[in-house]
Amino acid sequence: MRIIYTVSLMLVAFALTGCRGLEERKMANQSLTPGQHDQLFDKTISRTLTIKYLLYLPADYDKSDAEWPLILFLHGAGERGDDLRQLEKHGPPKIVKQKDMPFIIVSPQCPKDSWWPKENEVLINLLDDIVSRYKVDESRIYLTGLSMGGYGSWSLGCDHPERFAAIAPICGGGEPFFARKLKNTPVWAFHGGKDTVVPLKKSEDMVNAIKRAGGDAKLTVYPEAGHDSWTETYNNPELYEWFLKHKK
Repeated sequence: MRIIYTVSLMLVAFALTGCRGLEERKMANQSLTPGQHDQLFDKTISRTLTIKYLLYLPADYDKSDAEWPLILFLHGAGERGDDLRQLEKHGPPKIVKQKDMPFIIVSPQCPKDSWWPKENEVLINLLDDIVSRYKVDESRIYLTGLSMGGYGSWSLGCDHPERFAAIAPICGGGEPFFARKLKNTPVWAFHGGKDTVVPLKKSEDMVNAIKRAGGDAKLTVYPEAGHDSWTETYNNPELYEWFLKHKK
């Protein structure tokens, strides 16, 4: 009974302290005069971040302590959900089922009711986790994605340009105002000239904004291609050679 009584007293004291603190804040606010005042909101919160992903390790990964370049691949809207097999339809996750690639490849899956530009926090934390647990060359981390993943590549690249040695957004778009943040990051964008899902102008606006800021950006347009400008892009060895030419 003594223990219960002591704890009860502590809880009462805590409650009274909290109430007193609240009352003090209310009194402080009531002392403000009419007009505009400088104020600060400060609150610490915790969150749990969760995402499923495919992880590809190259054939010789376990044969030495060498660090490997990494590709972060963002899929399109049609592959959202909780079935990782959907990610093997396009891009690097499809290619590595047929041949080895000299990269660690991380392919996360966007939740069903979300889209990549809303998931930058979980993506950058996933990248941090991969870097901490695998043999990643942090100077050679590359970002690419198609359609919704193209939008995601522009968004994540603009939010964290310091993390990526180069980015390759495919048939996506973004906010040109923020594109200037990529002026020190090499960018190679791709788009179909007859894309009716995401207009070519979306890529043009981003590339032109980077160029105006003095950055290194280029755009490849497939004149006869529709929305699927990713198959030809990801099947082209020049993309991966271009990635490997760049280091942070």
